[in-house]
Amino acid sequence: MMLMSRCVGRQLCRFKSAPVPLSCRMQYSQDLQGDTPAPFRPETSMAKTLMDIGTRRIFSEEHDLFRQNVRRFFKEEAVPYHAEWEKAGEVSRELWEKAGLQGLLGIYTPAEHGGVGGDLLSAAIVWEEQMYCNCSGPGFSLHSEIVMPYISHYGSQAQIDRFLPQMAAGKCIGAIAMTEPGAGSDLQGVKTYARRDGTDWILNGNKVFITNGWMSDLVIVVAVTNREVKSAAHGLSLFLVENGTKGFSKGCKLDKIGLKAQDTAELFFEDVRLPADALLGEPNKGFYYLMNELPQERLIIAVMALASCEFMFEETRSYVTQRKAFGKTIADLQTVQHRLAELKTEICVGRTFIDNCLQLHSEKKLDSSTASMAKYWASELQNKVATQCLQLHGGWGYMWEYQIAKAFVDARVQPIYGGTNEIMKELIARSIVGHR
Repeated sequence: MMLMSRCVGRQLCRFKSAPVPLSCRMQYSQDLQGDTPAPFRPETSMAKTLMDIGTRRIFSEEHDLFRQNVRRFFKEEAVPYHAEWEKAGEVSRELWEKAGLQGLLGIYTPAEHGGVGGDLLSAAIVWEEQMYCNCSGPGFSLHSEIVMPYISHYGSQAQIDRFLPQMAAGKCIGAIAMTEPGAGSDLQGVKTYARRDGTDWILNGNKVFITNGWMSDLVIVVAVTNREVKSAAHGLSLFLVENGTKGFSKGCKLDKIGLKAQDTAELFFEDVRLPADALLGEPNKGFYYLMNELPQERLIIAVMALASCEFMFEETRSYVTQRKAFGKTIADLQTVQHRLAELKTEICVGRTFIDNCLQLHSEKKLDSSTASMAKYWASELQNKVATQCLQLHGGWGYMWEYQIAKAFVDARVQPIYGGTNEIMKELIARSIVGHR
């Protein structure tokens, strides 16, 4: 397992240190090859709570220290303000810059490209901890592990130097614009078009449901650049469009049933003139780039979905052990105990698979089909857990002031974005019967 870079280690010094809780300290077992004690990290199913620090074999003690500090960051810098952000429909820019200062953005982007240069598991800790505090507003994961990799992997040196250090600092917020009013999971249905005009490109079209769209300073736009090809997939390109570019405008922040603090918006492009160096990578290679990067996007959704399950379970466990009914706590009722047993088992089974996917991806071995399985399974489980945990809260679960209500509505979009789960099943099925 690749450890966190020294860059991440330096970021830890910016936080006050805190002791690892007694329940989370390392336990030891005898090494099979000798007398040297080897660290034993309990799996989630063995831990006191599903969010304990110091668990799961894929992580190291360095990761534990990093997780403590990330957890503190979200609790201090996000939780107290999230209700305000829900009303505003966006988080503050100050939060983005604070995250940049603490080294929480661009963790998986190489240091030589302006990122932190950490490992995938360090990035995953940020995804998980955001869900553990139930703050869905910050679009950090999309910015850091979806948008930034496109520039790092396919951008020119000039594009890398210009954008990635600013993005890692939280001063340039990134978005990616794929979805259109008439084209969602099927990227070959994209209508946004860019035509050549000398050495420039003229971009026209509109996009919808764009995460970070309202606050975005830089947007990767998927557009058709060749209408003559047999397959639309061979005529797509990616463009870097900066906020303030003439002809580029943003619609109002979309009023969603969940993700209230996330600045999702519609974007419009009317005769936007782009210089040649706004093209990301090669012309007509966009679909190829998208297919390369989508497995990581789907893994992120899966990781965050499973972490949300763990949060909702612990929130519900706490509630039912305190709520009184019929002269005793709800947790004393056998039907409630059995429901909790079922939920914990399913979550822990899911955790094992998701951690396996994280390990595979950290070794560059995660394939598209397995990533699709992870996204499909974890997001469906998230909605099941949300429904059942809300039910265990009774009427209070329907009140916005309760965390389970927010987690419930936030969960609903997970089977939709990143490719609907129906498309995930198609991709999985191709790997089963597609090569007969």
